[in-house]
Amino acid sequence: MAEESRIQELSLEDVMGERFGRYSKYIIQERALPDIRDGLKPVQRRILFAMNEDGNNYQHAYRKSAKAVGNVMGNYHPHGDSSIYDALVRMSQSWKMRETLIDMNGNNGSIDNDPPAAMRYTEARLSMIASEMLTDLDQQAVDMVLNFDDTRYEPTVLPSRIPNLLVNGASGISAGYATEIPPHNLSEVVNALIYLLAHPAASLDDLMTYVKGPDFPTGGIIQGIDGIKNAYTTGRGKIYLRSKTEIKQLKANKKQIEISELPYEVNKSALVARIDEIRVNKDVNGITEVRDDTSREGLLIVIELSKDANAEGILDYLFKKTDLQIAYNFNMTAIEKQRPVSVGLKQALSAFLDFRKEVIRRRTEFELKKAQKRQEIVEGLIKMLSVLDEVVSTIRTSESRKNAKDNLIEKFGFSDPQAEAIVTLQLYRLTNTDVLALQEEHDQLTAQITDFNLILTDPNVLSKVIKGELKDIDKKYASPRRSQIQAEVSELKIDTAVMIANEDVIVQITKNGYAKRASFRSYKATDENGLTEDDYPVYLARVNTLSHLFIFTNKGNLIYRQVYELTDSKWKDAGEHFSQEVSGMTEDETIVKVFDFENLNHKGSFVFASSDAFVKQVDMTALAPSKYYKKRASKAIAIKGHNQLTSVEFAATENHLVVLTTEKGYLYKFPLSEIASMTAKSSGAKPVKIAKKDRVVSMDMIESEDLVVLITDRGHLKIINSIEIPISTVDSIQRAESIFMTDDLIGGAQAINPESRPQLQAVTSKDQLIDFSVNPANSAGLDDEFKRKIKLAKNSIIVKVRLKQEVVENG
Repeated sequence: MAEESRIQELSLEDVMGERFGRYSKYIIQERALPDIRDGLKPVQRRILFAMNEDGNNYQHAYRKSAKAVGNVMGNYHPHGDSSIYDALVRMSQSWKMRETLIDMNGNNGSIDNDPPAAMRYTEARLSMIASEMLTDLDQQAVDMVLNFDDTRYEPTVLPSRIPNLLVNGASGISAGYATEIPPHNLSEVVNALIYLLAHPAASLDDLMTYVKGPDFPTGGIIQGIDGIKNAYTTGRGKIYLRSKTEIKQLKANKKQIEISELPYEVNKSALVARIDEIRVNKDVNGITEVRDDTSREGLLIVIELSKDANAEGILDYLFKKTDLQIAYNFNMTAIEKQRPVSVGLKQALSAFLDFRKEVIRRRTEFELKKAQKRQEIVEGLIKMLSVLDEVVSTIRTSESRKNAKDNLIEKFGFSDPQAEAIVTLQLYRLTNTDVLALQEEHDQLTAQITDFNLILTDPNVLSKVIKGELKDIDKKYASPRRSQIQAEVSELKIDTAVMIANEDVIVQITKNGYAKRASFRSYKATDENGLTEDDYPVYLARVNTLSHLFIFTNKGNLIYRQVYELTDSKWKDAGEHFSQEVSGMTEDETIVKVFDFENLNHKGSFVFASSDAFVKQVDMTALAPSKYYKKRASKAIAIKGHNQLTSVEFAATENHLVVLTTEKGYLYKFPLSEIASMTAKSSGAKPVKIAKKDRVVSMDMIESEDLVVLITDRGHLKIINSIEIPISTVDSIQRAESIFMTDDLIGGAQAINPESRPQLQAVTSKDQLIDFSVNPANSAGLDDEFKRKIKLAKNSIIVKVRLKQEVVENG
């Protein structure tokens, strides 16, 4: 029956809620979050208190860490020894604490995240600055409570003279709350406290003239003053921490990047490994070696670069892709009056000043009582000396100590403490007490009591005491700022060039829209080129991976690509069709012409000619790629009806002549300067009239004395001097007469230099390529016959003539 009465039927929901609530309250208040007053978590406070209690401070020799951990665990913190040791070690790590509170002898870990030596090997003691947090403990300056087993007392907070919450910051996670408070410069915080003490209504901007921002122990560069202001206002904000780097110029046009400071809590060895991984994977072009040259002289990571590497571009890439730059999020949560609160800069400073006022008030009250008690005794001793013989006689005739004390009180009017002090003195002390020394002590006590009363009653005097202590702290422990602050966050734009291997490759783009790039080795390894029977290469060249390609289609569209963006294929493969990436390409859309450029800064314009004789110029800058270039083509010329873009040329200057050739054998020549420069979306203008059933089959840019090779669809050709072609007007025409009146000049024309013997290439209706050469010496007149015949396959005609495309093998 008794057993049954102990069983309670309760709702799991209620039990879980109530129990988890108690647990949450415990870990919020007693584990993960720092107190706003001393900036310590309970385990840190207990470590410092226990070591101080044992006299394990900077004035004594080191003691084994295991002893300190054991004392803390056995007397104040009944949790795992590893968590206590971890907390102790962290307080000794100069790369995590702006001002270390523990002085450790031995391996206490490293910025590479190496573990510390076991506690049985290391030694530890309180640092000098930690002693400033424990001063006044013996003067009842803070509340003391019983420990977990009610055998000892421990402080609820340390009477710290150091604004530790801001100076060393804090990091932790509890139930429903987390904290991330960055370290700050001690001198800056102290000066802000002094200013706030004198100006309680100070604004945040006033305080930030002193506390400019966090000051991380690892240094580095802080970017984002707005994020700092937000954090100091609301307790939450975001900044960016960047490594301190320098690009050094070496011999032979080489450079190296040197990293001397890292963002807070970045693992150095992991960072070096990540940068080396980027080098091995060739994610960025130009890194030859990554070295960790850190020594006793300081941190140093060296990144060696290849000759002519883009050091700035590589550094920007590393900032973006590695922990050379990180985001830091403020979450300034602390325990204030037993509750977690988000605190800004002024609230944190004010809370510390209020705490110091309370500590000094309690300390002063303790000292006042002590001085008053001593003064009462001194007054009794002075009074005793005036009746010394009677006092001695009274004590001698008394039966006991208590009787002597009662007799002194009754006979001479001494107070109980005075009588107790007199009977405690030995006889030789009674007779040898110096009244002058007592009077001097009395005067000193009177002055002290006056000072103590002033501190307790006059706020200005109390403020002076706080100010004096703060100045003393600043004088003893001030150190220069380590982190540099930059107001703006630098926008990281990764230069694509640094990510690409800077090398030459073979590129092929076909009439039907297949494109690929391959290594020169792959190109030489096979005679197969991946072409189908109905296709041929419009563009075949050896180009750099960083070159820019302008690809024009018969529909007047422009497809832009950098060479490295083309599919990397084996040469025998077909490559990838543009329609797989570019939306809107039609089945009958083909590639007309491809141009390659080293950069997009070329001066000049593209010249377009459509089959219906519309021509125009478009400045290269007007055809610059849009941010959507990978997904859709841009318009280069508007094509009307069923017409097509016939030819595209690039002119760096206007010192050229243009020759239009029509299917029916008409030639039109006029200066390039007469072709208007228009927008990309326009159709152009008609400089000449052509017959309704005729169409333009080619456009050539020529010099005044160039030769023009004319070829018919049946393979007949002749060479004429361009001088013989008169300058055309809107109504003028000039026909290249032919004895083969059944032929069309569909093969078009190709301009050549009279000093050269170029290889030409005819493209047939069967998409075959026929190579042939011409001799400029065999030029004919405009009215002369077409004499030479190119042999064609059955039912095949020539549809295009062009200079033969050859891949340069060297350079």
